[in-house]
Amino acid sequence: MSDWDLDLRDAEEKMDEAFAAAGDVVLGVLDGTTDPEEWVRSVDYGNTLVLSIEGDLNELAAPFARDVKEMDGELMHFRGFLVVTPPGVSIEADRLSDSGGGDGRGDRGADRDDGASDADEEDTGADRSDTDAGQN
Repeated sequence: MSDWDLDLRDAEEKMDEAFAAAGDVVLGVLDGTTDPEEWVRSVDYGNTLVLSIEGDLNELAAPFARDVKEMDGELMHFRGFLVVTPPGVSIEADRLSDSGGGDGRGDRGADRDDGASDADEEDTGADRSDTDAGQN
């Protein structure tokens, strides 16, 4: 016999809890108080994050942005929020470049990092200052 004391019922319950929220839109505040691994886990479970940014975006997102990009997720800064999507969920920003888009900002309200550039530890690439949201 084995010396393992493994309770599979407890493990199944924890897995059910973790995956129960899969595919949800999670609203939160990006202010440095939430463990970055929690954001990564949420995206890994299939959730989309909409995080209100309170502070320096590059500094706050650096601990998890690279992990999200490596799993083929997307990050986009949009009007004071960081939108983070899991793999297979694209952020469609085509309507932001429509000149009749309502607020006259065109696509200046959104900055995307679709993983095409190499971001170092301090520049997550999520906060782009150029005006073409889809061409980074």
